[in-house]
Amino acid sequence: MATTKPKYNIKAVSQIVGIQPGTLRAWERRYQMIRPSRNEAGHRLYSDEHLKILKWLMEKVDKGFTISQAVSLLESNQETMTEGATTDDSSQLDKLGEELLDQLLSFNEHEAQRKLDHAFTLFTPETVAIDIIGPLLVRIGDLWEKNQITSAHEHFASHFIRSRIGMMLLSVPSESILPKALLVCGPNERHELGLMIFAFYLKRKGYEVIYLGQSIAGGDIDIVIEEVEPMFMFMSCTLKKNIPITVRLAESLQKQFPELKVGLGGYAYDRLSELDKKRMEPFIVGNTRKDWDNWLKAN
Repeated sequence: MATTKPKYNIKAVSQIVGIQPGTLRAWERRYQMIRPSRNEAGHRLYSDEHLKILKWLMEKVDKGFTISQAVSLLESNQETMTEGATTDDSSQLDKLGEELLDQLLSFNEHEAQRKLDHAFTLFTPETVAIDIIGPLLVRIGDLWEKNQITSAHEHFASHFIRSRIGMMLLSVPSESILPKALLVCGPNERHELGLMIFAFYLKRKGYEVIYLGQSIAGGDIDIVIEEVEPMFMFMSCTLKKNIPITVRLAESLQKQFPELKVGLGGYAYDRLSELDKKRMEPFIVGNTRKDWDNWLKAN
C-alpha cells in the first residue's frame, strides 16, 4: 500500500523514476511540485506519494511535454492523477488542517510552522494552499463570527497565514507564460487571504499576476487597467454587504474595457441565494480548483 511516510533517498528515486538527481533537484527548486523531507544528515527522503507525482510528470515529459507544461497539467488534473487515493488524501488533509488550527488557536507559532512544513512534504504547494489553508480560513472566520474565538485568535491566525502565503507567492518564478491577471479586493474589502491563495494558483499556472491586495481608492483601478492592460481582473468579497458595489464595479469595468474578462470570488458569494448566484453566474469564479480551471477555460 502506498504511504505518505518518507522512505526513499534521491538515488533510489532516480533509479525508480528514471531521472537524474541533479535534474530532480532543479525541478524541485524551480517548480516546487513536491517537497521531500530531510533526514538527520540533511539528505532528501521521498514518499510513495512523491514517487507517484514524479512518475506522472515523467510520463508527460516522455510524450513531448516540457516540464513546465507537465507541472501545469499536474496542477489542473490533481484529482484525476490521485484517483484511488482520494479518500486517504482527504482524510490526511483534514487531519493536518485540524492540527494546524489547534496550534494557531493556541498561539503556538513554532508548532504551527512545523505542522505546515510537514504538510508541504506530503502534498504539492497548490494542494496545501487550496485544500488545507483555504478551508482553514473559512473555519477561523466562522468561529470568530460565532464568538467562539476572540479577535486576538483571529488576528494571530490570519497574520500567520498571510505571512506564509506571501512567502509562497514571492517564491514562484515569474515565467509569464500566460496572460496578465490583475487581482484586488472588492470596494471596502480588507480581507485578502483568499485572494492571495487564488493569486498563488494563477502564478503557478504561468499567469503574469499583478496583485494589489486590499481595496484601493475609487477610480484608481481604471488607471491601473489602462497602464498594465490585463486580460483578466479578479475581485474578491468576504463581506456580503460589499457584493452589490463590487458587482456594479465589475459591470462598469466590463463596459469601459470590453476586452477585459472580470471574475468575482470569495466567501461572501457562498451566502447568496441560488437566484442571485444565477444572475451573477458569468462573473462568479467559484471556490475550488476545479471551478477555477473551468472558469478560465470558458473565458
